[in-house]
Amino acid sequence: MSKFIFVTGGVVSSLGKGISGASIAKLLQLRGLKVNMVKCDPYINIDPGTLSPYQHGEVYVTKDGAEADLDLGTYERFLGVEMTRHNTNTSGAIYQTVINRERKGEYNGTTVQVIPHITNEIKARFTPFEKDYDVTVIEIGGTVGDMESLPFIEAARQFKLERGWANVMCVHATLIPYIASAGELKTKPTQHSVTKLREIGLEPDVLICRSERTLPQSMKSKISLFCSVPVEAVIEAKDVPSIYLLPENFERQNLTDLIIKRLNLKPKTKNDGKWFDFVKKAIKPNKEITIAIAGKYAELHDAYKSVAESLNLAGMSNDVSVKIKYVNTQTDNIPSSLNGVQGIIVPGGFGKRGVEGKIEAIKYARENKIPFLGICLGMQCTVIEAARNLAGLKGANSAEFEAKTPYPVITMMKEQKEVKMLGGTMRLGNYLCELEKDSLAYKLYKQENIEERHRHRYEYNTEFVEKLESVGLHITGWHKHTLPEIVEYKDHPFFVAVQFHPEFKSSPMNPHPLFDGLVKAGLRAK
Repeated sequence: MSKFIFVTGGVVSSLGKGISGASIAKLLQLRGLKVNMVKCDPYINIDPGTLSPYQHGEVYVTKDGAEADLDLGTYERFLGVEMTRHNTNTSGAIYQTVINRERKGEYNGTTVQVIPHITNEIKARFTPFEKDYDVTVIEIGGTVGDMESLPFIEAARQFKLERGWANVMCVHATLIPYIASAGELKTKPTQHSVTKLREIGLEPDVLICRSERTLPQSMKSKISLFCSVPVEAVIEAKDVPSIYLLPENFERQNLTDLIIKRLNLKPKTKNDGKWFDFVKKAIKPNKEITIAIAGKYAELHDAYKSVAESLNLAGMSNDVSVKIKYVNTQTDNIPSSLNGVQGIIVPGGFGKRGVEGKIEAIKYARENKIPFLGICLGMQCTVIEAARNLAGLKGANSAEFEAKTPYPVITMMKEQKEVKMLGGTMRLGNYLCELEKDSLAYKLYKQENIEERHRHRYEYNTEFVEKLESVGLHITGWHKHTLPEIVEYKDHPFFVAVQFHPEFKSSPMNPHPLFDGLVKAGLRAK
């Protein structure tokens, strides 16, 4: 029978439940167990696809086209397991499913209630991987005590009762704040958080105690006594230089053995320590470069979470510290902001705001031979910049390229023109791309056919391909010879822009080829 680990959080949000859950999953994976993860978000949106990045950070896209919480990116990077739409759930999606069934008469006229109808649907979403995995780690978003997360906590309580104590456990992440004026760490917030969780009926088996300072043994004993958790299950989660160090931190505190014993798991191998060794070596690099991310959400770093992590992971594999400089393409002076960087990324986005700054950043990279990677809208802006460059070289104004709209070289995808609704109409998920063999992309990927994840509804207008090739912008990747996927300048040290989102496919020891290539080019440029 598959085992289940619930990860909940208390006191405050942003305690790192996702990273803690992914670290636990990684430790079990390193013992030869098959592990997957599920995220439950309490918000009423069906998914984060229509949420502003200011509200929820980046939208992570799964291989089958689900728009999901950025925590799924953390899961994938830690585990190397490709997530699907079954790994992500929201209150909105759950309520919508139940209401649709009610409208179809599937409940035979009974009164539809949170218990049992909503909780039954939640429990059904805990189990899609139990036949294929030894353990499923389920992160419940929000903070214990929030009204929104109560149905999920109640579902977890029921699930533990139904599956049995030996098959389900609860890990609760909490905060041990340091009060500077008193010079003390305080356990009372943790005590209250655990009390609240127990009131709802869920008993924590492990406490992950976030703190900026080391917890003395006496404090662990106090937490154990007041929270009714064995002292060995009080786990310190002190701030670390890299999130990838957290699994080893937990391993040193024997958390893996505790979980294996608690759930009666049967490890298939010993942890050989290679993952730990790689991370410890990689966080002490000998070289340093600076790469700019030029976008309109520069002040909100989580909007570019996967891009930043992909740079970090490429740096780890190349013995280099990648310092990221965030440049706001709406408000910053682009040339002065990009001066001195060894690489430039123009990431994806939606809407016209900040587009002119992105185009200026691309021009700066092209003219100054700075290694460049454009992603999604970054590719579309590359096409626009090439059109303006051609107009300038011809000694004419850009009327030829701006007759109908400011950017006619970019057009809505054919299948999208007939659909007029908010959300859910984009090209989403994995699509095949065929690479030209004499291209930089082929050199980086080392294969002719690749699959990458998409999230867009606009594309390069192929009416202009011939004209833009005259200024050196070549299409080197196609989807079925109809959708341009990759463009390059071949007279540039490193200049590639892609319609897809390569940032969703990086992990430790396996950086994405495009980010790996950009970092290597940045080192050569320094």
